[in-house]
Amino acid sequence: MQEEYVHVYNEKEDAGDDTPDPGSQNVPAAATKDWAEELLSDPKNRLALLTLSSNPINECLSTPSTVVRDRQIFNLRIPFEGAPVTNQRSSGRCWLFAATNVFRVAIMQRYKLKEFELSQAYLFFWDKLEKANYFLESILDTVDEPVDGRLTKSLMASPVGDGGQWDMVKALVIKYGLVPQTLYPDSFNAKNSSAMDQIITTKLREDALRLREMSKSNTLSRSTISKTKANMLHEIHSILTLMLGPPPNPSEEFKWTYYDRDGKYHSLKTTPLDFARELSSSNTVRACGGADVHRLFSLVNDPRNEYSRLLTVDRLGNVFGASAVTYVNTDSNTIKHAAIEMIRKGFPVFFGSDVGKQSDRFKGIMDTSLYQYELAFNIKLGMSKAERLISGESAMTHAMVLTAVHLEQGKPVRWRVENSWSEAAGTDGYFVMSDSWFDEYCYQAVVDPSCVSEELRKVLKQDPLVLPRWDPMGALA
Repeated sequence: MQEEYVHVYNEKEDAGDDTPDPGSQNVPAAATKDWAEELLSDPKNRLALLTLSSNPINECLSTPSTVVRDRQIFNLRIPFEGAPVTNQRSSGRCWLFAATNVFRVAIMQRYKLKEFELSQAYLFFWDKLEKANYFLESILDTVDEPVDGRLTKSLMASPVGDGGQWDMVKALVIKYGLVPQTLYPDSFNAKNSSAMDQIITTKLREDALRLREMSKSNTLSRSTISKTKANMLHEIHSILTLMLGPPPNPSEEFKWTYYDRDGKYHSLKTTPLDFARELSSSNTVRACGGADVHRLFSLVNDPRNEYSRLLTVDRLGNVFGASAVTYVNTDSNTIKHAAIEMIRKGFPVFFGSDVGKQSDRFKGIMDTSLYQYELAFNIKLGMSKAERLISGESAMTHAMVLTAVHLEQGKPVRWRVENSWSEAAGTDGYFVMSDSWFDEYCYQAVVDPSCVSEELRKVLKQDPLVLPRWDPMGALA
């Protein structure tokens, strides 16, 4: 038997091999010493070493002029911003907070309120249950797909993740309505959702494998499988009830007592469904500049795909059988024009973006010139928006609300953003977004049909282009 051996590098023996082979597939270890010496021969890089190796990178590379320029001053803003500033805590419920922050403006105008929050936890409860059902139905519908195939893995990856989309919250409101937060406040697990999500995800993955196995049996009827799935859903409901608390019934009357902004006491008896229908009442629509939240739809900027095209994502949703999640794909300038028109109407704008890029949560700034990475590391970062989507570098990660814009010669310069990270983030909870950041990292804005052209409204009638479940447009904010 040939003896195993380890070759030990001998510096003297291989002294002539220091020059790296350009065709080699290996890291040229011998050359890295020269690389380091060359790098640190420049005083700028020696200073960078002293600074970057001992401090948080973004604190070192923040551009002071950008911070000074991005001020909370705007010449066009909605007349009424919702209050108080909300806080999603340690959860991924930004889309529910952004949506209810839009909804509440209409309700606050309707009932003349100084401060008000809708219950995000109420929608959160029903969203988890609906996502569990949607997942189990998707598993039953894809039993012929290989268990290790890309579609099945995509479905299994995050069956009940906290994120969502505008059309998903619309489906929840249609089916379950809305309630004031005082009637169903956040529980600990609404504020800190990871443990609950982990338990439900583990249970659903186990259930999915069982349903796939049952579906391939020749002896089990569809009725038996459906009963098993119903029992699985019952178990998920039990977990949610124990961790979030039992929510109000959508059709049962609740009593809401409140003071209006003049300090006058009021009492209202209604159901969650009827309370949500108030958003489309003539009084509410008139108070919101003619915008009806039930008619709002999503514009997206996806430069990989054709503009003036309706898009959807395969098997993306929460309420099974509800309308599909759809987006009207258009250029960034069209989205900005529509958002400005919404603000002119006095109505806030739900939008989705990649919030982690070139942003500072403490200063509350999102600007493409905020951090000088290229200067610090002697590199060029030049991917286009389409290339970032293709490579997985960027996607919608967070939903927030636009409430103001600063215009110069009719063009936007910066935007005021209502976040849901508490008053400790940004300026009392509000951020400034530069217009260049909007172009690069904003993907979606939800607007009223009256704020876009007739040509773009017609896109809503198209048969949508169906993107695969793993497409970045399927990312949930």
